[in-house]
Amino acid sequence: MHILIKTTDPVTVSAATAYLKSEGIEAFVFDVHMSVMEGGIGAFPRRVMVADEDLHRAREVMRLVEIETVEDE
Repeated sequence: MHILIKTTDPVTVSAATAYLKSEGIEAFVFDVHMSVMEGGIGAFPRRVMVADEDLHRAREVMRLVEIETVEDE
């Protein structure tokens, strides 16, 4: 699995996962429940993850819809 997006913006996470799903790419959102620990202030970023074999296509989809991706960490 690779991190595709890391953001505190839930709208970006929602849009990205919807675009990926429409292209047949399964995305997993990590750190969703961190808001319970942080008090809901949005301080911790959520990560959108994709499988290794989908990374290149997922980055291309995000580029086309102008959502910034994370380079490999």
